[in-house]
Amino acid sequence: MQHAAGVPQSPPHGAPQPAAAGWAPSAAGPGGPPVPPAPGTYPAPGPQLPPQAAVPPPPAVTGHFPMPPGAPVPAPAPAPPQPTAPPAPVAVLLIGPAGAGKTTVARHWADHRGVPTAHISLDDVREWVRSGFADPQSGWNDHSEAQYRLARRTCGFSARNFLANGISCIIDDAVFPDRPVVGLGGWKRHVGPGLLPVVLLPGLEIVLARNAERSGNRRLTDEEVARIHGRMAGWYGSGLPIIDNSHLDVSATAQALDQVVARTLAGAR
Repeated sequence: MQHAAGVPQSPPHGAPQPAAAGWAPSAAGPGGPPVPPAPGTYPAPGPQLPPQAAVPPPPAVTGHFPMPPGAPVPAPAPAPPQPTAPPAPVAVLLIGPAGAGKTTVARHWADHRGVPTAHISLDDVREWVRSGFADPQSGWNDHSEAQYRLARRTCGFSARNFLANGISCIIDDAVFPDRPVVGLGGWKRHVGPGLLPVVLLPGLEIVLARNAERSGNRRLTDEEVARIHGRMAGWYGSGLPIIDNSHLDVSATAQALDQVVARTLAGAR
C-alpha cells in the first residue's frame, strides 16, 4: 500500500510506539506492567492542594458533663418557732357538800394555774346582798330561794364574761343531784354546755370536822351537814368525776382536780 511521501506511517499493530518528547506513559495497556519514564524526562505535576490546618481528633464520648468546681453548701437555717395558740378557757363547776373544802380548793386551783383563771364563789356573790339578806339558817323560804337563784344567774353571767375574754373560771356550789332543773341543768343554762362539773365528796366524818371549824352563817348544824352529805351521795353512778379528798391536802386535791379536767377535755376532743 502506498502512502504520500512525508506522511509517517503507523506502526504495525502490536508494535511499540515511540514516546513523545516529555511524556512517558505510567502504565502499559490494561493488565500490563508500569513503564518507567524515559531518562531525562519527568512526569507532569498533578494538581496541588492547599495546605490544611491540623484538625484535632474529636473528644471521646463518655456521657458525663463537666461541672464547675464544688463549694461547701451551707446548712439551711432552722425555721423560726411558730407561736402556739393558748389553750381555750374552761369553766369548772366544783360541786360538794358544806365542809368539803370547795371554796379553798377552788381558790388554790385558780391561784396556781399556768393560764389566767378566776374563782367565782357562789356564797360570796350571794352575800353581796347586805340589807335584806335572807339567811338560810334562819329558815329556808321563798326569799332565800330567790336570792340563791339570783346569785347563780350572776355567777353564770360572770363566767361567760370571763370566758369571752379568754379567762378560765371555777365556780363552787352545793348542787344536789335530785334537783337537776335548778341544779346542774340550771348551771349549764347560765354558763353554757361546755361547763365541766366535778364532785368533791370526802367522808362524812371529814365534812363534820371541817364544818366545826367554820364560823358565822357558813357554819351549819351537824344534822344539816349529814343531810346534805347524804343527798350528795346520789352523784355516785351519775357519770360525773368524783374526787374523795378525805386524805388529801389542798394542794394534792387541786392536782387531782387538774388531772380530772385534763382527762375530761381530752375525752371531749
